Amino acid sequence: MLDASFIARLQDQATLDWHGEPPYSALDGLVQLAADDLSPLDPLVPLILNHHHSNFDLWHEEDKAREPDVSDEHIAAVKHAIDALNQRRNDLVEAIDRMLLENAGTQNPSAPLNSESPGLMIDRLSVLALKLYHTAEEAHRASATESHREKNRARLALLEEQRSDLAACLDALWTEVRNGTRRFKLYRQMKMYNDPELNPAIYTHSTPRKLS
Repeated sequence: MLDASFIARLQDQATLDWHGEPPYSALDGLVQLAADDLSPLDPLVPLILNHHHSNFDLWHEEDKAREPDVSDEHIAAVKHAIDALNQRRNDLVEAIDRMLLENAGTQNPSAPLNSESPGLMIDRLSVLALKLYHTAEEAHRASATESHREKNRARLALLEEQRSDLAACLDALWTEVRNGTRRFKLYRQMKMYNDPELNPAIYTHSTPRKLS
């Protein structure tokens, strides 16, 4: 069910598609990958693409927060959008892990526990796909200096190595889980900033209800 190499290619294709002219869809990446065998990931594909879409939007929303000479209102709106996207990103990581747990079978309770879940590793692969795309842009940007392009070519090679290592670790973890030699849990992120009952910046500014 899990194939890290396919996940990386899926994320790369989606990243290319979504940098085209909007509107774009979280399923656009399937168009170019239609000839591939989706069977290793079939039920996970929509979740992985929707999760990657959240990271894609989050990346570009964070860029907006760094624009110079923008108003406080603009920054506040961007911050609220970032919070909402982060919540969606984490919800989808948990959804990926739930689906994988359902398909992992009964795990060996005595097997060593992996500190990072597959969903969190897929999240890291997603971020690396975005870093690779934007670093490649800088490595080929005609308006940049040659030293800038050379620096980013070196960064690109390092990012490729990091993704290759992470993909191998993800495949190894899933193999060990299926063999009963390692296990993982669903780790809830317990984000507090969007919950009006847990974030004091929200509940201390709420209007108290009048008692009748």
